[in-house]
Amino acid sequence: MAKWIDRALRLYRQVDAARKEYERGTGRAKKKTAPGTRRVERGVRIEYTPDVDGDPDPGEVVWTWVPYEDDPNRGKDRPVVIIGRTGDDLAGVQLTSKGKNRRDQVAVGAGGWDPKRRPSYAKVDRLLTIDPDDVRREGAVLDRDRFDDVVGTVAKYHDIVRR
Repeated sequence: MAKWIDRALRLYRQVDAARKEYERGTGRAKKKTAPGTRRVERGVRIEYTPDVDGDPDPGEVVWTWVPYEDDPNRGKDRPVVIIGRTGDDLAGVQLTSKGKNRRDQVAVGAGGWDPKRRPSYAKVDRLLTIDPDDVRREGAVLDRDRFDDVVGTVAKYHDIVRR
């Protein structure tokens, strides 16, 4: 009997959490008031120091909330390649599985960050600042050659400092 009650409580908590994420009757995600992720202004120090220890490090693909480009108060949880640091924060570029043969995308292949193992592309035209405390989880380490390809293309769009 206790097992059945535990299952029912767990299901209720899941449904309640999902309900709180969406505006009533619209199916749209609720607006967040203060997103932790924002655009980087300039001066990112590039590093490649991955260490799968539970803390986000440059060279890793992590999952964090990323605001939409057209409405920075809305967004969703997305994979991001961390390429360096800006002050106490991290800097990174979001990944997408929608490759469009654009100059502002770099193919990084498939990896452990995507459970479906779809090919991914780094969107290098938009460099993001990420508070390390806002990272939900580490996804995988991006190999050094792919990392260097991403950073090389990021440098065409943004002010970065290589170490």
